[in-house]
Amino acid sequence: MADERPAMPKAITRKSEDFDRWYTDTVRRAELADYAPVRGCMVIRPYGYALWERIQRALDDMLKRTGHENMYFPLLIPESYLLKEAEHVEGFAPEVAWVTQAGRRSSRSGWRSGRPRRRSSARCSRTGSTATATSPCSSTSGPT
Repeated sequence: MADERPAMPKAITRKSEDFDRWYTDTVRRAELADYAPVRGCMVIRPYGYALWERIQRALDDMLKRTGHENMYFPLLIPESYLLKEAEHVEGFAPEVAWVTQAGRRSSRSGWRSGRPRRRSSARCSRTGSTATATSPCSSTSGPT
């Protein structure tokens, strides 16, 4: 099988010209990440991972200063939960890889494009979501 990964960019595209291409060019030229064999995914290289750890540490410190606690949620959640979220948040559009059968993926959004994701879809992504034990919208059937 031929290597279909794009060649290293010779120059960095201007940010004002094409933000997505500028971001990808910058990450690749700085050797922060490189394309993985799975289309649309990247391998975070040592300098990129060190940067990620510093960002994570800074975010963690900010959260702790405000009294928040970290939580991890399941990697896979039922589609019904995403549809429920769309009812509560105007303009909500899930950017996920849909698992339709054991081991088979059907995709939406950027997975088809072959471009790296700015907000990593990997397990270690950090989001600004909050979760509460009780709220006016909470129910026993799952997250709201």
